[in-house]
Parts: sequence; structure tokens; C-alpha cells
Amino acid sequence: MRRPGALFLTVSGITPAASVFVIGSDVIAQAGSGAVIAFAVAMIVCIPVALAYAELSSAFPLSGAEYSILGRVLGPAWGFMALGLNIVGGALTQAVTALGLAAYLDVAIPGTPVLAAALAAVALSTLIAILNIRTNALVTGAFLATEILVLAAMTAVGFSHPHASAFHALVHPVGVGVGGAIAPVSLAVIGVATAGAVYAYNGFGAAVCFGEELRDAPRRIAWVILWALVIGVICEALPITALIIGAPNLPAVLAAPSPASAFIATAGPLFAKVVSLGVAAAIVNAMIAVTLQNARQLYATGRDGVWPAPLNRAFRAIHPRFRSPHVATVVMGALAAGACFMGLRLLVVLTATGIVVIYAGVCVSALVGRGTGSTAAGHYRMPWFPWAPILGLAALGAMIVADLADPAIGRMSLVANLAVMSLFAGYYAAFIKGRGRWRLTGPDGALSE
Repeated sequence: MRRPGALFLTVSGITPAASVFVIGSDVIAQAGSGAVIAFAVAMIVCIPVALAYAELSSAFPLSGAEYSILGRVLGPAWGFMALGLNIVGGALTQAVTALGLAAYLDVAIPGTPVLAAALAAVALSTLIAILNIRTNALVTGAFLATEILVLAAMTAVGFSHPHASAFHALVHPVGVGVGGAIAPVSLAVIGVATAGAVYAYNGFGAAVCFGEELRDAPRRIAWVILWALVIGVICEALPITALIIGAPNLPAVLAAPSPASAFIATAGPLFAKVVSLGVAAAIVNAMIAVTLQNARQLYATGRDGVWPAPLNRAFRAIHPRFRSPHVATVVMGALAAGACFMGLRLLVVLTATGIVVIYAGVCVSALVGRGTGSTAAGHYRMPWFPWAPILGLAALGAMIVADLADPAIGRMSLVANLAVMSLFAGYYAAFIKGRGRWRLTGPDGALSE
């Protein structure tokens, strides 16, 4: 696979349209017009993280992604904690996008059942993800073009009809308060919402999942990661800003169950229907890309001998025709289907904090990798070292503090993710460490022990 194919898959995994219409709507519900600030801060957080991903992925372009990187640089226990966050978070991410699908199908097909649509989308994306990686790159590329056109249309509508009250709301953020009244939004609330905005941008680092299928990955993967972030930021921050400044009735849009849907409805029923169908297609596209990423990480664990022998054989099995990890793909699809039975708001909260923790691990790995020389084999070196990963850690730390200060949502999410990390670290200590040295392997054999 060449760089454009990897870029299509990676940006499709970021899923700009679904991020704006599903996750972005949740961020707006939390922070009101402060969502623009949340997305701007999230961009600042993601830049140093992307630089760290680029350097680490150049050194370790492995399907195991953060599990392989943290395991090699920081030690196996840290790799297993990342594995837990990614396996659980991968399934939850699929469920988030799948449950968001029904809201947009309902515009074109009124009465679309939420759970049935979500489960059907999971099944469809799982089947497509079993196909050859080049076929998937072509499919996601075609969907991605539609997705970007939808976001461009939304952005044009918002910026072409600005409203003075919305400009004021950018400087003095407001949201829906008690009783439905418009009230100022605190910085603490915006800080918690920023975790959701980071989640919306998330996916640029997932390019490493395709490192074993990308030609000359050590030299080319950094390009894919950095351009994926640039495209993701442009395609998400601009529509969110356009929504706020272009809303003819900002209080009504902020109070709507789906602010993004309420905004496009103001442009007329035909526009709303076309955009909603485009968003539905984008959601399916995102699910295909994320399924590909999730499956390759689970495949890597089977190759490394993480599980009991029968599971290892199943997870590392390659389809004879499509050359894809088909069993791992089906397993991750099944986990995503199970997660669809959880509430959408809970899913967004749990996955957002998990991503913040993963990003912190990536920044620490970039610092440690340079110090120990474990990343010396990579062809890419980030600029502004060590300040870039240090800045990333500082910003991520502030987001974790904001989570701790929020007992209703943030603290619960942090505790849940720490529980997952502890469970997988305990699994490593109890079942892996005692039986011998853990072997991190690549497509051509053992890389590290």
C-alpha cells in the first residue's frame, strides 16, 4: 500500500463528519459555544502528540500500535495497559459511531430504529474490513470524498450567514443552563469538554496500525500521521465554528438533542436530508477504517502470544484470499456490537479519557525512547524536542485535572479507564511475566524480548 491509501484509511478513521455531527454535538451539549475553544485547545494538544507518534511509528511501524510501542520503550506492563485501553476503547468507539448513525438515517428514513441500525452498520463494516487492504483503501477514499463535501457545504452555510450574537458567544461562551436558560460556561466545563474534542481529532496516530502494509513505512509513516492531523483539524474545527456563528437561533441550536442536526435543519429540509445521508455514509466509512485498525492490533497480540494458544492461533490467522486477519476482525466486530447496548453519552465519556491517557503514554515514550536510544532506528525525528512532548504532557495533565474536578462525568471516566489498565497490567503479571520473557514480534520475526 502506498502513502495516499494509508492516508485515506487514517483520515477515514478520524472520521471528520461523524466527529462533527456525533462527538461534536456532545461537546456542544457540554460546553455550548465554548466548544469552539475546546476544539482549538484540542488542536494544540494534538500537535505535539502527533509529532511523538510520527517519531515512534517511524521506529516501530507495527500493527500493535501503542501496545507495541509502549511495550518496547517503557516495558511490557505499560504495553499491556495500552492494549487494554485500545481493545476496550476500540469497541466503544465503534459503538459510538454506530449509535450516531440512526439519527442521520432518520432524516431520510423516518422511524429508523437506533439499535437495529447500529448493529447492521457494525456487521456491514466488519464484512467489508475482511477484504483486501487495497480494496478497503479505495472504498474509504470514495466515502471520504463525500464526507469532505458534506462538511464543506455545512461550513459554507455557517460562514455565509454570520450572526452578531454568535460572535459574542465565542468571546463569552454560553450554554444551556438550569431550566433551559442560556448561561455562561465555566472554564472547568470547557476543560472537561476538551477531552471530547481530543477524541474527535483522534485517529491520526492509528496510521501505525497499517505500518506493516505500507511500503517503506519507516520513511513514510510520519508523513501520513502529520497530514492526517492537518486534514482532521481543518475538516472539524471549521464546521464547528461555522455552526456557532451561523446559527440563526443559537439558544435553540444549543438546546437541541443534536446541535449539528438542528443547525443543518435551518438551511432547509432538502439540505438537511442530503447532509444527513452524507453523514450516514461517513459514519459507515469511519467504522470500516476503525475496524481495520482494531483487527490489526488484536492480530498483533496473537502473533506475540499474549493469549492462550487456541486464541493466539485464531487471532493471528490470515485469510488465504484477502490476506486480512479475518478472525480478529470478526471478534472486534462482535465486541463493538455488544457495546452498542450501552448509552451513547456514557460511551463518549469513557472513550475520551482513555485517549487522553494513551496520548500521555505516547509523549512519555517519545522522551524515554530518545534517552535510551530505543527509537534510534527510526528515520523521522520530531522538531522542538524535548519541548513538544513536554508541552503535550502538560496539556494532557491539565485535562486529567479537569476530569478529577468533575465528579459527575470526568472522575467516573478516569476511574473506569484506570480499572481497565489495572486489569490488563494484572493479566500480564499473572499469566505472561511468570512463564518467561515476553516477545514483541513483527512480520519478519522477533524484534524484541
